[in-house]
Amino acid sequence: MTRLRLEGRLAAMARPVFGSTALRWVACLALCAAYLQGGLVKLSDFPAAMAEMAHFGLAPAPVFAGLVIALELGASALILIGRLRWLGALALGGFTLLATLLALRFWELPPGQERFMAANSFFEHLGLVGGFLLVVWMDLREKEAA
Repeated sequence: MTRLRLEGRLAAMARPVFGSTALRWVACLALCAAYLQGGLVKLSDFPAAMAEMAHFGLAPAPVFAGLVIALELGASALILIGRLRWLGALALGGFTLLATLLALRFWELPPGQERFMAANSFFEHLGLVGGFLLVVWMDLREKEAA
């Protein structure tokens, strides 16, 4: 019983800051930061974006580059403005999973530093996917409760 009271008191102390809508928005911004940066960089250097698509065997490269830019910026915008947040998070989570499986196939690399780094990056990206799934889950629960 004492443990539950302590947990409740700690949660009550944390809730004003960590339960605020401002912090939620900052957390969403942090989660989307790499996609906003990636989309803007690809948009500002479209030839490099096409080269990246070609590097991963995606053809036609201009179409894939345009789709990736639209997805990264559009889904991030949905998450940040809070309209269809769950859909934007689902889109970025699915994109991240597919891109990770395409670009970070660490199991195909020989043992060594490169494989170690690719494996770390692979699992970090899985963590991002988990973060997006939490956003989906929380947003859909919130909509159900309303």
